[in-house]
Amino acid sequence: MLAAWAAGIAAGTAFVTRWAIVGPGFTWLGMGVAVMAGVPAALAGGGPIAWSGCVAALLAAVVVRARVAATLAAVGAAAAFVVAGSSEGDPVLVIAATIVLGGVTCEMLLGHWYLIDPRLPRSALRSLCLIGLAGSVLDVVVVLASGALPWDSGDAVVGLGWVVLGLAGIILMTAVWFALGERGYPAVMAATGLSYLAVLTTIGAVVLGRVLVTGESLG
Repeated sequence: MLAAWAAGIAAGTAFVTRWAIVGPGFTWLGMGVAVMAGVPAALAGGGPIAWSGCVAALLAAVVVRARVAATLAAVGAAAAFVVAGSSEGDPVLVIAATIVLGGVTCEMLLGHWYLIDPRLPRSALRSLCLIGLAGSVLDVVVVLASGALPWDSGDAVVGLGWVVLGLAGIILMTAVWFALGERGYPAVMAATGLSYLAVLTTIGAVVLGRVLVTGESLG
């Protein structure tokens, strides 16, 4: 989970860095958050590969003014985190989680730059929103295909929680998409606020989905 989250943030930050629509501050923030998720992932079993992802993320922050080099370092960090996460779980589940968590989280982070400068092009936000929305749907499909159903009576609460959170994430990201289609500063404010909620519901859906697949107890 942590490795996939770090991978998603690193990948999303690579996109934004390459688009060159904001200054180096976003890359510093994105890589910092990726490291914050990557370090515990490494300590929890990710090993040297996860540590190499952390190093690559820090390198991207250091060379941020060389956009091509920073983008490549961020992509390398994302790849390392995906490999580290796959060593502890199903690679398909890791990739699905990377896409949805990266899209939703980076959408929320980048939204703050738009609150400061509403003149920025919304195409980047809409692209990240689309990634997060598509990732939300993909994650539900992957979890179902991996054996989340049927669940027994003991997993009913977890299963219902997963359904509710998964649907909530999809609905919220859909609302973000339509909010970004409206004109004016309040539209970006609404989209950023909705993305906050989407981050919370998406994290819950990703965690509970993996619990259902693996059959592990939350206790």
